[in-house]
Amino acid sequence: DETRPDFIDKKEIKHLRELGATMVELGVQSVYDDVLKLNLRGHGVKEIVEATKLLKDAGFKVLYQMMPNLPGSSLRRDLKMFRVLFSDSRFQPDLLKIYPCALLKEAPLYQWWRAGKYKPYANSRLINLIKAIKKKIPPYVRIQRITRDIPSKSIVAGPAKISNLRQMVTGQCQCIRCREVKENYDPKEKLYLFRQDYSASDGKEIFLSFCTRRYLYSLLRLRLTSDNTAIIREVHTYGQLRPINGSRTSIISPQHKGLGKKLIKEAERITKKEFGLNKISVISGIGARNYWQQLDYKLENTYMVKKP
Repeated sequence: DETRPDFIDKKEIKHLRELGATMVELGVQSVYDDVLKLNLRGHGVKEIVEATKLLKDAGFKVLYQMMPNLPGSSLRRDLKMFRVLFSDSRFQPDLLKIYPCALLKEAPLYQWWRAGKYKPYANSRLINLIKAIKKKIPPYVRIQRITRDIPSKSIVAGPAKISNLRQMVTGQCQCIRCREVKENYDPKEKLYLFRQDYSASDGKEIFLSFCTRRYLYSLLRLRLTSDNTAIIREVHTYGQLRPINGSRTSIISPQHKGLGKKLIKEAERITKKEFGLNKISVISGIGARNYWQQLDYKLENTYMVKKP
């Protein structure tokens, strides 16, 4: 489940790190204060912005849950909302879940619908909206899910009854999930190192990736915070799961072939050579600490730290 943005503070972040968390989902839903107020969210844009910055500066990956078709919004405003997410540096989520508003009989919104005060989008309009949104997603963002997993018989009206919405809007998307190599790994394909820099939450994000012309193989997120510290927020290699000691497996996968280590080395070089910093930290899950220790990182206050 998502976390309310107004619940995030330094104390909560410390608690999340002690639990070993590395990603936080925020129930953002909208970037319009009037929509948030009308829908009784209990928080505004200010809290979203503050939570995002606190989490990113602490190294967390940040996932936004967004909800098109809320009362007070419109097709035009919803499309603009997703433009704002990636043009306004106060936001810039790493991952998205897009959940069109689902109308349930138990919800107060049901009475608005019966009174004619709320009208869900027609199916065709919602599908076209999601297609338009997907075209605007940057290559450093992963769309985790489209539509919430609610039994269709529980939904009274609206396009949220489309159970296979994601399959209906595939294509022409540069998000991470649409480009993952999955089972399409070809050891003969040439890999290229790509880098994309962008501003986010008063800091600088550097997104590194190994890709072919068609597929994404591996990625790393490096953040330079406003107080001039460097932190690796994510390292991930895609492809079919392969045992670490995969000498006796028939699975052909880019995993455990050193791609992540090459990206880490590049992040260390950028940190030292480009920004003059002699320390780099990693937000690491508890189970991954041994991996970082092999790369000469040491545990400090729940983070793995190295002086390259």
